[in-house]
Amino acid sequence: MAESKPTAKSGTSVQPKKSGNVISIIAPIVCIISGYLIWRFYLGAPSHFSKPDPEGGFWPDHHDPHGALYRMYEGGILVPVLIGLFLMVLVFSIERFITIAKATGAGSVSDFVRKVQYHLANRNVDAALAECDKQKGSVGNVMKAGLRRYKEMIEDKELSTEQKVLAIQKEVEEATSLELPMLEKNLVFLSTITSLATLVALLGTVMGMIKSFAALGAEGGSGAAASLAVGISEALYNTATGIATSAFALVMYNIFTTKIDAITYGIDESGFTLTQSFASLYK
Repeated sequence: MAESKPTAKSGTSVQPKKSGNVISIIAPIVCIISGYLIWRFYLGAPSHFSKPDPEGGFWPDHHDPHGALYRMYEGGILVPVLIGLFLMVLVFSIERFITIAKATGAGSVSDFVRKVQYHLANRNVDAALAECDKQKGSVGNVMKAGLRRYKEMIEDKELSTEQKVLAIQKEVEEATSLELPMLEKNLVFLSTITSLATLVALLGTVMGMIKSFAALGAEGGSGAAASLAVGISEALYNTATGIATSAFALVMYNIFTTKIDAITYGIDESGFTLTQSFASLYK
């Protein structure tokens, strides 16, 4: 009867992170409502127009705004949607900035990895674990999970060196799989708004152009041409707002993905450090 080879332990010290998704649900609703309130009660305040609509309501028919900013009100009902999208970009940018800043941890990642390499070269795993506690970021969390399994494998007398290295590698991969989703969470909103804001803006512009040309056809004459020019300028406020929102979302998305790539590189370097160190020191 053939003897079965010992296998690496399947247990893991990595615990799933508890994280709510409340902001992903509440923020879009609050931002759209806030966009309407800004459009209706600030841009559309009666005092900002020479010919206000006294009846008010959901969409008052104000005319002759006192300034270019308040002319945005006449861009139509899609303007509050665009304002809401801009607020969403702002909210999720702040949320991602805080999360990624926390995940980056304290100090330089490369310096942290070098310190861990130094301690491992001197067979001082506890000192390496202490460095992870100081780092306090995603790289430190992954490295700490790997070091715990690293320490267990040093004391293990049953498994071969190759199996121990695989166990450490598996621990690092499991820790990484829990860290990375937290970094990438809610970035989908920024990537979606990058395209959505432009499309909504173009829709608002087209709707405004249709309305303006319809008025031109109904009225005729030079007075209608003047109204057409005003209507086109109002419609283009949709385009300007949408493009600005889209550009802002694109810039923030690229900034965050660059930061996440740097953290991911640090995590990969950490895993390589652990496996190579163990393979060379504990043959």
